[in-house]
Amino acid sequence: MTAMRSMLPLVFAGTAMVFVMGCGTSEFSEVTGTIRFKGELVPDGGITFVSANGTGPTAGGMIKEGKYTASNVPHGMSKVRITSSKITGMRKAYDTPDSPTIPIEKELLPSKYNNATELTYDVKPGSNQKDWDLTK
Repeated sequence: MTAMRSMLPLVFAGTAMVFVMGCGTSEFSEVTGTIRFKGELVPDGGITFVSANGTGPTAGGMIKEGKYTASNVPHGMSKVRITSSKITGMRKAYDTPDSPTIPIEKELLPSKYNNATELTYDVKPGSNQKDWDLTK
């Protein structure tokens, strides 16, 4: 009984710590929106938010019918990479007669939107709405 009483403060402290941690503000937010290229909705692809200073976590989401949702995006300035590809053919995965085939894909968007991105976005606390209207 004495051992149990001596543990009660620890149990209460642990419970209070979990409660306080649960009520704190998050350093991550959700970003949603639409993506257009040359005025048309991007049919499918991906969007990635990369910490502008290169030290934070990366987050992203899938693009479906021009709409995207990226969860757990860190607050602050991010570089944004948007990709959308098209299957242009098939090729053998290995140089063997019974090799499975894999798709050959071509990126539809200019590199200034993905590999050599020029896009940035400042993610704020709370819900973020960002539509992208990409041109050639």
